Amino acid sequence: MYRYGLIGNCQASALIHETGSIHWFCAPRPDSPPVFGKLLDPDGGEFSVTLVDAKEFSQQYLPNTNILLTKIKSATAEISITDFCPRFEQFGRKYRPVSLFRIVETISGSPSLLVKCNPVAGWEKNPVRAGRGNSHVRYEMRDEVLRLTTNMPLTHLIDETSFQMTEPIYLALTWSGGVEEDLARISNDFLWRTNQYWQNWVKHCGIPTQFQKETIRSALALKLHCYEDTGAILAAMTTSLPEEFGGTRNWDYRLCWPRDSYFTLSAFHRLGHFEEMEGFLKFMLGVVHSYDRVRPVYRIDGTLPLPELEHKAWAGFSNSRPVRSNNQAAEHIQNDVFGEIILTLAPIFFDERFHHLRSAEHERLLEHLALLSMQSISRPDAGLWEIRGQGQEHSFTNLMCWAGLDRVVQMQQRGYLKKLSFDAAAARDKAAQATRAAAKEMILYNGPSDSSFNAALLEAPLLRFPDSDLAEKTLDATYEALRLSKEGDGRFFLYRYRSADDFGTPQSAFVICSFWWIQALAKAGRVPEAREAMQKVLTSANPVGLLSEHFDPATWTQLGNFPQAYSHVGEINAAFAVSPPWDEVL
Repeated sequence: MYRYGLIGNCQASALIHETGSIHWFCAPRPDSPPVFGKLLDPDGGEFSVTLVDAKEFSQQYLPNTNILLTKIKSATAEISITDFCPRFEQFGRKYRPVSLFRIVETISGSPSLLVKCNPVAGWEKNPVRAGRGNSHVRYEMRDEVLRLTTNMPLTHLIDETSFQMTEPIYLALTWSGGVEEDLARISNDFLWRTNQYWQNWVKHCGIPTQFQKETIRSALALKLHCYEDTGAILAAMTTSLPEEFGGTRNWDYRLCWPRDSYFTLSAFHRLGHFEEMEGFLKFMLGVVHSYDRVRPVYRIDGTLPLPELEHKAWAGFSNSRPVRSNNQAAEHIQNDVFGEIILTLAPIFFDERFHHLRSAEHERLLEHLALLSMQSISRPDAGLWEIRGQGQEHSFTNLMCWAGLDRVVQMQQRGYLKKLSFDAAAARDKAAQATRAAAKEMILYNGPSDSSFNAALLEAPLLRFPDSDLAEKTLDATYEALRLSKEGDGRFFLYRYRSADDFGTPQSAFVICSFWWIQALAKAGRVPEAREAMQKVLTSANPVGLLSEHFDPATWTQLGNFPQAYSHVGEINAAFAVSPPWDEVL
């Protein structure tokens, strides 16, 4: 399992190992080159705080927050490290600087503390020389300054020697700025205000009646994947964590996939948090008008993540090479994305709470996406899973074209999209017919000329595809074909697909597929089955409740990028699906 906790504030984020070391931190943006990158290379840089002769480690979040508490114990002493990125209301806006704070306190004994701060200059992996100030250390890189302000003796910090703790130690790591006020006071004030912010945010979440703690953790993790400055939603905070140890399926996921954002915003809608939709709408309006066509993936600033680069000097997680940045998927043709963006924006015209977002500009955007959906029916593409070889016609693409056009028809029935240049109802029916063309004996396959299975087609009943018999038979057949094993816990986890692609045959489960299956079971009225599966799939979370992209139940190993927004989205939507309403509980 990944022994990490995630902290962040929707501007910056970091992964902290259970030993108290920050192994992943990119600045000034989450898709910037790493400052601390030990996650991907032993010499990739880290910021560690630990006890001399430490033997026991544990992590937990403060309840209903993104504040991480790490406890470290030796034979004679114990300390706690409280890690957080400040986030709270200030002067009518969110205060979310590119900074993180660490508060080290004694629990018992007389701790001997060792602190090391060894940043690197990005993908070049060059160590950065420390410059000593009065109560801080400066690290100059990329024409900016990373500053570590602290009350610990700078001699021990720079020389990396241990010292006896006699008071709480405060460490404030800031990008392009410093802490000029009293460090202890501002650290404790920021901690209190950040704690209040997150607890208040959770208090205003709608949650299901079952799996509440897991859903709250998923909601908090998901929120950290929202890059508030532009409205983009990241798929993950990491790059190049391998789908298979020693393999080459290592991708940069610190990017925004509009496809994923539909599922993400559906989760936020269930949670009752809507500001993410407004931010993403702003982001989408920018990227749709900036390019000749809608791309599958964008950087958080709306530019294309090209070219895809390999960083050969980096060893990779568990020696899994290559380490990559950017993503060549931006060049792919993925025609399912048009329907997914329509579904993302549909609540604006169906939910009266979004009345203020209805505008002629947004209607023009939907009309454009509807036209693209109509034109994409039966056309070959790379598909949802971004197969890098030759394109083909995919059932899931046709299904998403149908779903998008179906919602457009409903919008027209409500009096919107009056200037649409084609018959949306006829196009919807054509998309439904194209989807059914890939069915044999009432089972929907990957494409009309491809009789393999695709876990994404478990979405058919969730999208309300009109042929319920087809959807349910596809549910059972897909599960039988893609489950990892017929016995044991492997039967609760599914492959995305089993056919060979550009990099061989997938070897691990894709976590969200299990949650899609659980949702589909609940939709079919098979709630007891769904709840049993939910209990098993949730055991794939690490000790602090974070889910990875992939999972191997045979070895109980998390794989792929981590934490994965997609997986936490799946948990939220599945938890609502299997839970009885509150009026049956209270």
